[in-house]
Amino acid sequence: MMPESAELDRAMRDMITESSNDGTGLVIDMLTGTTSGPELPPGPFATWKQQRTIINRYFQSLKWEELATINCCQKTWGDGPYGRERAFYGENLENRNMLTTDATTRLLHSILGGIAVTPARSQAMMDVLARSIAPTILQADPENQVTGFLGAGLPQTAKLWSKAGYTSWTRHDTAYIEIPDVKPYLLTVFTEGREHNKNEEILPFISGAIVEAMKTL
Repeated sequence: MMPESAELDRAMRDMITESSNDGTGLVIDMLTGTTSGPELPPGPFATWKQQRTIINRYFQSLKWEELATINCCQKTWGDGPYGRERAFYGENLENRNMLTTDATTRLLHSILGGIAVTPARSQAMMDVLARSIAPTILQADPENQVTGFLGAGLPQTAKLWSKAGYTSWTRHDTAYIEIPDVKPYLLTVFTEGREHNKNEEILPFISGAIVEAMKTL
């Protein structure tokens, strides 16, 4: 839909590797032709909303039942949305982003299988999803998306491709995992609630339990 550029590549990389809100915002702006800003009059705002939801319409066009109910047309924020972005959320935030574990796993599976957009784009996505679980690398990067997430429950011999989702209310992770002598697998875990999102032990515990279960297959 748009030409490649060094700046777009930087935004996409930071969006995935570091969960950059600013990088994500640029990608959404470029995909949809919209920008953030003050509230808009009704007519222009209707056009703006139609443009922004092109992201949802793209995923719905794939006709995957797992994606039928998702919403992923909102930017990610630090302090929260303002102006037209806040109005777009709805008075009760009814238009917030919403995903399911099934939808997330299906999307990761399509990337892994090389059928997300094109094989070349799928491989590019896999390249930025790759994570090191080496302790020295994790210690050098506190925002590594492994510590406190599924990768922290893996043996050092594992290979990991993953994307965490961490907010004031959620601690999510989806991962493709390869371990020697174990069948490769996908694992997606979502948690909600302030009592869970600060707990760095839940996802590693689940991941470790799945590793032991996979060894028996």
